[in-house]
Parts: sequence; structure tokens; C-alpha cells
Amino acid sequence: MSVLIFRLFIVAIISAAGYFFPPFQISPYYGFLAGFLLSVLFIYLETRIRKSQFKVIWSSTLGTFAGVLIGWGLGVIYQNITEEDSTSTFIKVFFLVIMPYIGFLVGTRKHEWLDPTYLNRFFREEKTGKSFKILDTSVIIDGRISDICDTAFIDGDLIVPQFILKELQLVADSADSVKRQRGRRGLDVLDQLQKSSRVSVVISELDFPDIQDVDSKLIELAKHMDAKIVTNDFNLNKIAQLQGVAVLNINELANALKPVVLPGEMINVFILKEGKEKDQGVAYLDDGTMVVVDNSRKMIGQNVEITVTSVLQTTVGKMIFGRYNQEESE
Repeated sequence: MSVLIFRLFIVAIISAAGYFFPPFQISPYYGFLAGFLLSVLFIYLETRIRKSQFKVIWSSTLGTFAGVLIGWGLGVIYQNITEEDSTSTFIKVFFLVIMPYIGFLVGTRKHEWLDPTYLNRFFREEKTGKSFKILDTSVIIDGRISDICDTAFIDGDLIVPQFILKELQLVADSADSVKRQRGRRGLDVLDQLQKSSRVSVVISELDFPDIQDVDSKLIELAKHMDAKIVTNDFNLNKIAQLQGVAVLNINELANALKPVVLPGEMINVFILKEGKEKDQGVAYLDDGTMVVVDNSRKMIGQNVEITVTSVLQTTVGKMIFGRYNQEESE
């Protein structure tokens, strides 16, 4: 309410100034109208600026200034190579008007081009051979990315977009205790990554206000930075690959590193619980792989030697089927 009163006060002052001190020797009434219209116009611009992000204002200003310089330079060059006439004057004025206009539009619509991480890509990547890898919320909360970075299997810069930080903060502030714990774990993982000497963590201010979906923002950011997305999200993985964006999936890496077990091999497992079928027991390898063992229901709570009968690869991991031969064990 106070801001509205202040704006009305500004409009009244400028309108009164136009009435009592009319510009260009016009009548007081036209001076009042001119002052009123100008004050309303500038207040409208002020409201638009208040709603805009600082980076948009900065990039549009820089783009306009660059457009003025380019337009002036082109006009001078054209004027020097042609005779001084109305055509050269028109061309010079044309460049001085159209180039700042283009610079303003580019600065407004493509403000992410001026982000330091986007600009550094053209220099640092060529010189050092590093590549950018963008982390999404799922892989940060998962936490295994920190252990992988400690082994030096991932190099280059890890990019954490500002909109991912906001999403992580919302999870950490959730009323649900489980979500809140996951969000805080993600913040702790980021803290560990920033303290690591193996990788460099960069917080990117690049955003795409016209895009609401976080996954779509990640894909667009990866395209702009020519980066890879590190994720555990199956859907994001597929959508990114369809759009030509490289993805590093931690779950796929974990599955690829699981030990290879072939049918006919003997392995030692601990029968943990009952299976779904008759006389079945269930065991787990150290990496979490489920082992379904026939004829082992009576051996729950014991280590047994089993013979692998088959291996099933699924989208969520690997399952091993085996048989416990009591006679061979005895």
C-alpha cells in the first residue's frame, strides 16, 4: 500500500511540474498531460524491472551497450567508404537503432550466454580437457557420487544448478520426516563434494524461466553447456538420451560392477529368509544381488554352498538362481 501511495505521489509531482513548467513552450494543459504520461510510463517500466531477475537486467543492459558500439562502428565504416549523402546518414541511423535493439533482445532472451560457467566452457575445456557433469537431485541424495569422485573415476567440474539446490532445500524443509532426512543427506553430500580435492563443484546460476519442469531444465542446461547429466532417475535417463544428451547413470554403473556369476559355478551364501516357492530360501551377495536357492528352506540362518543354475538380468539389477544339494554338502 505504501508503494502505491509513493507512486501516486511521483505521478502527481511530475504532472504538476509539466503544468507549471511546460516543456518545449507548449500549453500548461499539454504539459500536464505529457508529465502524466511520462510518469506512468516510467512507473510501468519500474514494475517490470522489479519482476525481472537481476541477471536478465544485467544481460539486457550489456547487450544494448554492445549493440550501440557495434551499430556506431558499422555506421562509421559505411560512411567512410561511401559519399556523404542522405543514404549514408540513413544507414548510420539504422545501425544505431537496430543493433541496440537486437542486443537488448538477445540479452533478455539468452541471458544464460553470459553465465561464467557457460563462457568458460569455450576456454577451460579446450585447455584442460575437462568436461562438465550436471548433478540432479536424485544422485545428490543417493550419495554414492561422493565415493565415486574419491576414487578419481570422475574428473572435470561438477555443475549443481541453482534450481536443483532450491528443489533440494524444499525436500530438506519438508514436513515429512523421511523426505526431510533425505534432503539433509543431500546437502551433506554436496558439502563433502565441495571439500573434496578430486573434483570442483560449481553452482550455476543458469535458469530457464519459460520451462517449469526441472528435468526439462536439466536437459536444456546440458545442451547449452555441452555437458553430461549424472542421475539415478530412469525416466530422465531415457528422455535425455532421446534428445541426444549424454547421461551417466549411477545405478547402471553399479550393475556393471557386480561380479559375474556363471551357471554351474559354486558360491557360498547365507540363507536369510524364506522364498515364495516351496523349499526356497533367499540370500544376498555383498553387493545386494538377490540369490534364490532351491532346497534351502531348512538352512535359514546358515552359510551353504550352492550351485548356480541361471542368472536373470532385469532393469533394476541382476537375480541369481541356485540349488542347494544337501547330499553333496554332506
